[in-house]
Amino acid sequence: MISEDLAENSMHPLDEADRAILRHLRADGRMSNAALAEAVGLSPSACLRRLRLLEHRGVIRGYTAIIEEAAPREGVVVFIQITLERQTDESMKRFEEAVRRCPEVRECYLMTGMSDYLLRVEARDAPDYERIHKDALSRMPGVARIQSSFAIRSVIRG
Repeated sequence: MISEDLAENSMHPLDEADRAILRHLRADGRMSNAALAEAVGLSPSACLRRLRLLEHRGVIRGYTAIIEEAAPREGVVVFIQITLERQTDESMKRFEEAVRRCPEVRECYLMTGMSDYLLRVEARDAPDYERIHKDALSRMPGVARIQSSFAIRSVIRG
């Protein structure tokens, strides 16, 4: 993932060339270094040097493929708000370790507001989600409340 926020708060703020590199990689993370260098107006060696520095500093944490979601008839997407019994470091750590072991959980965010976590789960259908809820989510450590919402369809996805 690419994060400008990390760099803004670091000892080495981003300059315009760094921002241009990040913008182009957001649009096409697979573009070659030669194409990236041309797009941002740098030599290939200077571009590669900046890219490696952004990776080393943790501004660019990795690269990923965004896989098209299954058509609604092939599965369901469920957004789940989880509230923990306690919000201590230990209880949050235990929950996060458990959620990482659940393959149906595709995304998990620590949240502000009424719930502690927001999860995106993919299931084959409603009975499959019931199984995930019963066998995995409700058994995770420290869970006080689970609120589920089924997605009707994706409108925009980045």
